[in-house]
Amino acid sequence: MPRSIHEEKHLSERNNWLRAAVLGANDGLISTASLLVGVAAANQSSQTLLLTGLAALTAGAFSMAAGEYISVSSQADTEAADLAKEQYELDNNPERELLELTRIYESRGLDSDLAHQVAVALTEKDALGAHARDEIGVTEIAQAKPFEAAIASAIAFIIGGVVPILGLFIFPSFNLVYALMGLTIAGLVLLGIASARLGGAPVVPAVTRVVVWGTLAMIATSLIGRFFGVEV
Repeated sequence: MPRSIHEEKHLSERNNWLRAAVLGANDGLISTASLLVGVAAANQSSQTLLLTGLAALTAGAFSMAAGEYISVSSQADTEAADLAKEQYELDNNPERELLELTRIYESRGLDSDLAHQVAVALTEKDALGAHARDEIGVTEIAQAKPFEAAIASAIAFIIGGVVPILGLFIFPSFNLVYALMGLTIAGLVLLGIASARLGGAPVVPAVTRVVVWGTLAMIATSLIGRFFGVEV
């Protein structure tokens, strides 16, 4: 038997902030770039483009932070309500809750006697924690963290949105629309690779998802210019 515990770092521990960060960066890159492409297609001045980009960056970052905080707070409220309900049941129906926990362990492959022993041991140590984990599915790793999600989303949005804004200073105005599209697609490729690496997922599907949807968004905004008679 090994004398020391081999501690493993699991990629799922990143889920709380990784989902929000990927969503924020993707939204920041695509929404800012699409807006700039649409305005650039209308032959607006560089000052108008820069103001548009900065406004989109500021509003988007606050919007993403608020949206993540509100949505994840709702999830946290639901988890808290479930835990309160479970605590009530433990206080008023402990025998039934012990039997419920035993049945859960039986369904996972333990025989009746062993399942009962495990349920008793875990109930004596931390009854609410055992039911939260094995009955409700709330764990420390998966627990909703509103502030973490909001901060990760806002910072990632700014990082993603800065990319097309920098393109305003790099590329000449006569081919700005196509240059911004190319720069954004390159940024989406890097985002897809980074998110796949951080999450331990296959790279190609992750890259394909963000590139396809980002490209469609930019094409849609550039077509608006054509629709109103602006040559792109």
